[in-house]
Amino acid sequence: MALVLHSGPGNKNALKALIAAEYSGVKVELTKNFEMGVSNKTPEFLKMNPLGKVPVLETPDGAVFESNAIARYVARLKDDNPLFGSSRIEQAHVEQWMDFAATEVDPGVAWYLYPRRGYIPYAQTTEETAIASLKRALGSLNTHLTSKTFLVGHSVTLADIVLTCNLYHGFANILTKKFTSDFPHVERYFWTMVNQPNFKKIMGDVKQAESVPPVQKKAAPPKEAKAKDAKKEAPKEAPKPKVIEAPAEDEAPKPKPKNPLDLLPPSTMVLDDWKRLYSNTKTNFREVAIKGFWDMYDPEGYSLWFCDYKYNEENTVSFVTMNKVGGFLQRMDLCRKYAFGKMLVIGSEPPFKLKGLWLFRGQEVPKFVMDEVYDMELYEWTKVDITDEAQKERVSAMIEDQEPFEGEALLDAKCFK
Repeated sequence: MALVLHSGPGNKNALKALIAAEYSGVKVELTKNFEMGVSNKTPEFLKMNPLGKVPVLETPDGAVFESNAIARYVARLKDDNPLFGSSRIEQAHVEQWMDFAATEVDPGVAWYLYPRRGYIPYAQTTEETAIASLKRALGSLNTHLTSKTFLVGHSVTLADIVLTCNLYHGFANILTKKFTSDFPHVERYFWTMVNQPNFKKIMGDVKQAESVPPVQKKAAPPKEAKAKDAKKEAPKEAPKPKVIEAPAEDEAPKPKPKNPLDLLPPSTMVLDDWKRLYSNTKTNFREVAIKGFWDMYDPEGYSLWFCDYKYNEENTVSFVTMNKVGGFLQRMDLCRKYAFGKMLVIGSEPPFKLKGLWLFRGQEVPKFVMDEVYDMELYEWTKVDITDEAQKERVSAMIEDQEPFEGEALLDAKCFK
C-alpha cells in the first residue's frame, strides 16, 4: 500500500510531508478531489482522526495525524536520513527549531491572518499582540541566521522544511515586503529555501503578498422571499425587536491602555530635547553635548544603566557581532519614546566585547522591554551610581564614543535615539 496523504494540494501542513518525501526518496500520493469541510467529515476520515483535522497520512500500519509527526514519519523511512542532522546535538537542534516553528512562528501568523480572513472574530488588540509576538520570533530567527544558510548544520534538515512551510503561509498571505524587510536574514533564508529544487517541485513559484487582507465585514442576513401564495402563508409571528449591531472593532477601536511609564510623575528632563542636542552637536562635543546631558539629567525621573554582554567569547566574527547589535537595537524600537542608548563593539581583534549604556524613563529597566526583547537576557544590567565620579565619567565616555575606551580600540559604536 502506498502512503496516502489526505489533504488539499495547497495546505502548508501537507507541504511538509511532500517535501520531506522528495528529500527521502519516499512516494507519497496526495488524495484527489479532497474538499475541506466535506472529505474530512466522512466516517472514514474521522476514523483516522476523530478531530477531523487535516492532513492525515494513511500508511500500511495505520494512520498518522499532526503535520510534524507525519513529516518525521516520512523522513524516518530512509535510514540515517540527513534531514535529522549528523550528530546528537544536531538532532536536538532540528527538534528545537521544529518546535520553534510550531510554537512561535505558526501561531503568530495564524492570529494575524485568520481574523482578517474571517475564520475567527477580529479584534484589534488580538492583532497587535499577534504582530508583536511574530516580530519577536522573527527577530530571534534573524539573529540566528546572520551567518547561517540553514538552521542546523550545512544542508537542509527537517527543521528547514517545517519552518519554511510555516513562513510560506505568512509570506504568501499577509507578510508584505514592508513587514519582512525588518528581518533581512529571514528574507534571504526564505527565498533560498523555496528555490531549492525539492521545495520548488512541491511549492511551485512562490510570490510574496502585496497587501494585507482587509478585515472581513459581517454579511447582512439575506431577506426571505415573500410567499407567492398568500393563502398558504403561515401565520405571522409578532415582530422581534430590532437588534442594533455594535460597530466592528476595526471601525471603533478601543483606547489602548496607557503605558505605566506614562503614568509616572512629570520629569524635568525632556528626552527629545536631549536627543536633539546629541544629534546636532558636531564640534566641542564634550563641552556642549556632554555638559548639556548632565544639566538636563533628572535622576528622579530617569535612570542610567550599563549593560555587558554575557557571552563575548562567541563574538569571533566582526560583521556578525555588529549585526547582533543592530538586531538588538531594532527590537528595542518599542521603547524609543522612553529610552536613549549607546552600544559599543570593543576590540581590535576577536573576541569582541559588547558594552552599552542606556537611559530609561523611571527607576527600573522597563518590564515591557524585558518581556518583549529577548536580547535583554543576554546582557548583565547594572544601575549607574551617579554619585560615583568614576561611573559618571564612564557614562560620559560612552556617550562620546571615546577612543580608546577603557584602554581598547572601538570597532563600532551605535546610537539608539
